[in-house]
Amino acid sequence: MPLLAGLSLLITGCATVAPDASSPTLDSHRSGAHAPSSTRITPSGPLSTLGVANPSVAPVASLAAPADLWERIRRGFSMPDLESDLVRDREQWYASRPDYIQRMTERSSRYLFHIVEEIERRNIPMELALLPFIESAFNPQAVSSARAAGMWQFMPATGASFDLKQNIFRDDRRDVLASTRAALDYLEQLHARFGDWHLALAAYNWGQGNVNRAITKNQKAGLPTGYTDLTMPMETRMYVPKLQAVKNIIARPQAYGATLPTIGNHPFFDTITVERDMDVAVIARLSGVSEADFRALNPSLKHPIVMAAGTPTILLPWDNAIVFQRNLAAHTGPLASWTAWVVPSTMSVAQAAQRVGMSEGELRAVNNIPPRMQVKAGSSLLVHRNDQRDRDVPEHVADNATLSFQPEVILRRTVVKARKGETVARLASRYGVSPASVAEWNKLAATAALKPGQKVALMLPQRVAVAAVDRTSTTRTGAKASAKTGSKTTAAAPTTKTKKVASSRTKTERSSKTRVAARK
Repeated sequence: MPLLAGLSLLITGCATVAPDASSPTLDSHRSGAHAPSSTRITPSGPLSTLGVANPSVAPVASLAAPADLWERIRRGFSMPDLESDLVRDREQWYASRPDYIQRMTERSSRYLFHIVEEIERRNIPMELALLPFIESAFNPQAVSSARAAGMWQFMPATGASFDLKQNIFRDDRRDVLASTRAALDYLEQLHARFGDWHLALAAYNWGQGNVNRAITKNQKAGLPTGYTDLTMPMETRMYVPKLQAVKNIIARPQAYGATLPTIGNHPFFDTITVERDMDVAVIARLSGVSEADFRALNPSLKHPIVMAAGTPTILLPWDNAIVFQRNLAAHTGPLASWTAWVVPSTMSVAQAAQRVGMSEGELRAVNNIPPRMQVKAGSSLLVHRNDQRDRDVPEHVADNATLSFQPEVILRRTVVKARKGETVARLASRYGVSPASVAEWNKLAATAALKPGQKVALMLPQRVAVAAVDRTSTTRTGAKASAKTGSKTTAAAPTTKTKKVASSRTKTERSSKTRVAARK
């Protein structure tokens, strides 16, 4: 076999990755003892430096897979470097915050191996693996002021367009596997549109429509259309320089006084299929991890239950996944104490709590129901399982659950007077209540006739009740005023002539007073 062909096979083939016992741990996690990972090996320099041009002069460089994930990331860098004052400014900013670098790189240790694997599988630049440093500092629970969420900071609409489910039970924009898949799909789509990774990154931050308009504007003006040539908001102008600065620090940490935590070049977590609904507390106990650590790997979950129909897989540290499967096989108790209940009709929280056998306070707390709100029909509530509700949550609820509210109506007891010829039914219609309710409130027959002025008690919404009281008060006040003045008021009313005389007298007095004042 010719040397070049043999070398080509070595470069594109898979290599066995040696386990590294010094990887970061999550509780009892020790990934180093597990299965090897397939890794695409790329040369660290031009082929001529590997001895291809003249094998007798230069020896072939070692292609052993790196034991350290950072080195594997460095080997995959392929974007053109950006040189600018903004890059140097961001380098200085990061380098002056070693604690911040330490925190976000340690946080990344849970997720980076999976991202690196995905990027190598797609054969795209490894710089993209560093993008969550810029977007969220690798915090999957991060939420921006514009409601972008997760490590990759997807907006709700963009996330939905890439099949990231968002409902009251889960938010896939935070899911490690789903959001990484969606982000890399989106970035590849943007690169295919703009043909340039820097422009693709600008579009990821600013929106592809905005970038396209900026390019069109420069084209019309006869100006270049590269990333540094476009007129962009400052956030987008700083976006690629931030990524370049992080890339430079990862490439040469010693040059910036940075210390990177050791991350072994092997999987941190394993994917487990869930066939039944399970409480988060049960999963944590069976796997030997804390609930906080479990949620760090499964950040899309919003509630204390994993619904198999909506979240069929969970992530666990590699060793703990083995422990979980062993303990689950031996487990005999219940797996879930929660389920979802679809509210059949609009009702108060107190009524809903009574229906499901929970206290109103607990139902509000677990479902985050605001005060003075009713739960609308069709909403899904997380409730305790019991004999009537002991089934796993169906797929259509797990995937599409919503929770809607409407303001709670406050009823007020109000006494009104019947009009001449009015019946219970007519009076009920006047105030928008049912005749049966009026009859029940006043111990009358629903068909009863009412005497003029007869007092009738109604339970009305506060706004309607106040209006009814105001009308009654106005009528009563007017009647009293008429009764008090009677015909005297009419007799004492001044005629037009009297009004004119009075007006003339007033003017004369005012004029006289003015003259006196002037003299003084």
